[in-house]
Amino acid sequence: MKKIVVFASGSGSNAENIIKHFKETKIAKVVSVFTNNPNAKVIERAKNHQIPVEIFSKNELLERNVLQKIQEINPDLIVLAGFLLKFPENIIELYPNKIINIHPALLPNYGGKGMYGIHIHRAIVNNKEKETGISIHYVNEHYDEGAIIFQANVALTDQDTPETVAEKIHELEQKHFPEIIQRLLSE
Repeated sequence: MKKIVVFASGSGSNAENIIKHFKETKIAKVVSVFTNNPNAKVIERAKNHQIPVEIFSKNELLERNVLQKIQEINPDLIVLAGFLLKFPENIIELYPNKIINIHPALLPNYGGKGMYGIHIHRAIVNNKEKETGISIHYVNEHYDEGAIIFQANVALTDQDTPETVAEKIHELEQKHFPEIIQRLLSE
C-alpha cells in the first residue's frame, strides 16, 4: 500500500478529507500528519483517525529532524494541505515530483509569500475577479511556482465576499484534491 504524509498548519479539513478518502479506497494510506502549529485542529482530526502526528518547530523543519522522520517513513507522496511554511530545499531535492501543494487560487495569479487563505480571497474580491479556483502543483524552492498538475475554477459574482469565495474554494478542494492524489499515486 502506498504511503502518504500530510503537512498542515491549521484546521486540517483537507487533511481529514484525504485521510477518509484513502481509508475507503485502500489504494494508499495517510501514515502521518506533520504540523508546525501545536494548537492546530489538524492534530485532533488526525488522532480521531488514529493517524500519528509529528509536531515540530520551524527550526526543526530547517534542520535535519523533520527530514529524518520523513526518511524513516519513506512516503510515496508528501502532501501539503494548508501548510504555511516554506518547504525546505533539502527535502524537495530528495523527493523530486513527490511533494504537492494545493493553492486556493488559479496560479500563477495570487501566489507567493503571504498569499494564503482569506488574504487571497480578499484580494480576489477587491480586484473584482469573475472567477477563481484551486491549483494543485508540485513544490519547488519558490512559493507556488512548481509545475501545475491540475486546476479547477468557479465563477464569482459581484455579491461574493471573501467568506463566500472561501466556501466555493473549499468545495473545490474537497472534491478534487483526493482524486488528484489518487491519480498521481496510480501513475
